[in-house]
Amino acid sequence: MDKVNQTFVREFILLGLSGYPKLEIIFFALILVMYVVILIGNGVLIIASILDSRLHMPMYFFLGNLSFLDICYTTSSIPSTLVSLISKKRNISFSGCAVQMFFGFAMGSTECLLLGMMAFDHYVAICNPLRYPIIMSKMVYVLMASVSWLSGGINSIVQTSLAMRLPFCGNSIINHFLCEILAVLKLACADISLNIVTLAVSNTAFLVLPLLVVFFSYMFILYTILQMNSATGRRKAFSTCSAQLTVVIIFYGTIFFMYAKPKSQGLLGKDNLQATEGLVSMFYGVVTPMLNPIIYSLRNKDVKAAIKYLLSRKAINQ
Repeated sequence: MDKVNQTFVREFILLGLSGYPKLEIIFFALILVMYVVILIGNGVLIIASILDSRLHMPMYFFLGNLSFLDICYTTSSIPSTLVSLISKKRNISFSGCAVQMFFGFAMGSTECLLLGMMAFDHYVAICNPLRYPIIMSKMVYVLMASVSWLSGGINSIVQTSLAMRLPFCGNSIINHFLCEILAVLKLACADISLNIVTLAVSNTAFLVLPLLVVFFSYMFILYTILQMNSATGRRKAFSTCSAQLTVVIIFYGTIFFMYAKPKSQGLLGKDNLQATEGLVSMFYGVVTPMLNPIIYSLRNKDVKAAIKYLLSRKAINQ
């Protein structure tokens, strides 16, 4: 028994959909196409928010940050997932797993805060339009974005360090596509009470509090919109807010489905549950970053105008 306890793993094996080879081929094609769309869509949004002076506003600054975050998050996980799907190479080194876990947790934490910041920005713009330039000055919104990135990074360093310091005795098979923190903690052969407590605190700070900010911001926004006399003003306000509300619903809906679903395997069975978790994981990690630029560009006239302007300039230069 002592020998087993002293045999620590140097690499992990990511199962993914190893039991479904036909699904792996389909997943590879879908993820590859969606990854290209993510890079192009979010890249265009970032370029537009930088080059077009009409988008030099707090809302589009946050949107540019969100697009950059989506590129970073997907790039930290999708290439390795594609390699494992096509080459059947499922092992990942201990350090590689730690890096993947860090980026995944950091980007997720930062996105939660950014969505809360964007909701607050919309609240000030609609409910206090006369004070908006003062409240949301450049120094303020740059500081808000910086705090989001810094807090997400620090949170991820703490969670990743606590998880990877644990001993993983013998069992190195992760029932997931990625080194997701909960899947890794299941392999630990030591007490994980501290990890559970810190994760609960982290979830409260980075999931619940930003969600409350979003909820109350849009309650006040809805009340203000309903008080408007101008139908044009109401339509414009609804159009501005509906894009972020759609993104928030998709983002938080997927997270709560992943982490708040029942753990019982009685109805689905272990294998079917594995496939279902894989599909939800793909939706969270690939589909959501792909939909963000599409939703914002379709629902926002300024973004559409900026993208058309950039494309026309490129056509003229060619």
